[in-house]
Amino acid sequence: MINNSTHIRVARPSRDLAAAERFYVDGLGLDVVWRSTEHVPGEHDLLMVGPKGGGWHFELTLDPDNPIVPTPTVDDLFVVYLGEQPDEALIDRLTAHGGTRVPSHNPYWDEYGVTFEDPDGYRLVLCSRTWG
Repeated sequence: MINNSTHIRVARPSRDLAAAERFYVDGLGLDVVWRSTEHVPGEHDLLMVGPKGGGWHFELTLDPDNPIVPTPTVDDLFVVYLGEQPDEALIDRLTAHGGTRVPSHNPYWDEYGVTFEDPDGYRLVLCSRTWG
């Protein structure tokens, strides 16, 4: 049932979908896969971001009627394996679009990458290694 063509969605709450979009789309360079922000009572506003045609995406949710406050920890990581050091332009763009560069809780990620907090406090690691 689950194989290498299975699509993966990771969902988490956001306080501000516009700020999340600036960080993940304008900063990181992901595409908007889907957006539903025309407030419908009883439904969530959604922002889905990921690589166009990719096998995964993030779903960021906001329920304006019953908002859930994000509760990230220092070990809630979204790791992107770049296979090379992230260039300064990407680091600057993430900072300019709402990210905060932070030291990682796990020193491994500082040795092999750069860590940012997104506007909701979740952590993104740009890893210089490859996976597999």
